[in-house]
Amino acid sequence: MITAVGDAPKTALVYGGSRGIGAAIVSRLVEDGYAVAFTFASRADTARDLASALEARGGRATAIQADSADPAAIRTAADAAGERLGSIGLVVVNAGILKLGTVDAVSLDDLNLMIDVNIRGVFLAVQAALPHVSDGGRVVTIGSCSAEWTGFAGSSVYQFTKAAVAAMAKGLARDLAPRKITVNNVQPGPTRTDLSAGFIDTLSERSPLKRIAEPAEIAGLVSYLARAEAGFMTGASLTMDGGLTL
Repeated sequence: MITAVGDAPKTALVYGGSRGIGAAIVSRLVEDGYAVAFTFASRADTARDLASALEARGGRATAIQADSADPAAIRTAADAAGERLGSIGLVVVNAGILKLGTVDAVSLDDLNLMIDVNIRGVFLAVQAALPHVSDGGRVVTIGSCSAEWTGFAGSSVYQFTKAAVAAMAKGLARDLAPRKITVNNVQPGPTRTDLSAGFIDTLSERSPLKRIAEPAEIAGLVSYLARAEAGFMTGASLTMDGGLTL
């Protein structure tokens, strides 16, 4: 039986939940007792394996295919999650894309794709989910510490898309405050995912803590933001980067 935390049911929709940080968030929420629907853009086998593993442990997890660059797919996924879960207590928008290139080399296609997924897709994901979100619910976006820090040349587009997400969280928090829905933005630093493979030693050396984050650590912060005791925090961007931006 699904129980409630505060005024919101323990149901969650995670956009971009099949791998890396997203998969860790899905796993943690299931561990916390949530029934979770999560989206994936490709690699249906990976998504099915995650859902099957969680259900084998007694959890409830459903994979839904949706490309976060496609507005129609975003809406369809939100409606499907609403049908399967009923009222949704938590929405996590983790879907994102990184393509590197200095300003003289970024193609129009790459520029548009990062804007479409990292900015437009985040906004539309929240917008599409809202009809299914209960009053008193939670929205968490996954940004990046790059919103505050340019670590290397070639990341300008990614940086400004993540800065836009941080600004967006503030505006959405105002919009949704009358419904007692909080909106917060988590900004991870370098984390052990597919994107960091091959760069772990370099990234670790830059960190004051001399390591990168584990996906489960990011998931733990999302878990906190979903709890009743985080109900007075909204519009915040919480940077979790091991001191990289100090």
